[in-house]
Amino acid sequence: MQNTGKRSLTIAIACFVGLTMLLSSGGRTTTANDKPQREFYQAMAMGQSTQMGQQFSVNVTVEEYSTPEDQQILVAAFDSGGMKGLVNALSKMKSKGRLAITGTLGYEVNYIRSFPTPTGRKIRLVTNRPITFGEAWADSRSTDYNLSALELDISTEKDKNSGILLPACQFKIDKDKQLAIENYQNPWKLVDVRQR
Repeated sequence: MQNTGKRSLTIAIACFVGLTMLLSSGGRTTTANDKPQREFYQAMAMGQSTQMGQQFSVNVTVEEYSTPEDQQILVAAFDSGGMKGLVNALSKMKSKGRLAITGTLGYEVNYIRSFPTPTGRKIRLVTNRPITFGEAWADSRSTDYNLSALELDISTEKDKNSGILLPACQFKIDKDKQLAIENYQNPWKLVDVRQR
């Protein structure tokens, strides 16, 4: 079981290596004159490893995409203040959309990018994760993982959409001085991803 958990974490990190590109590469942008079209996505989150058998529905609303200027703000914040700087910069950004688990109000997403791929595009989002009262009261280790991240792989081929959800994560610099994502829990695989 431990090997399965490590394998899931490795797969999640490999899948999300591209997410770190949000701090170093561009994507779809909008200008002040563009009127962005609202996008809705729905997916089923499937548990892996210790969450095997658990599932829930995830809804993503994209009101607009983040700009290269937003990206530069996050890069500068992370360079100067690490995770704390990144979280503070994210909290000051205007909401770009919403992430919700069915049955909840969800929370605002402050950074969303879209990247072209050979088979369609990827949508990546990162936002501050609300810390629950219980977590704060217990002062648990989970409060260090105060970001949520999600990636949707939207394919031009029918029924080939997929994704991954990291409900509690943090960015850090690894021993090779590379930006890496560390998860508090196993990632959730997103299946049955549909644009509404």
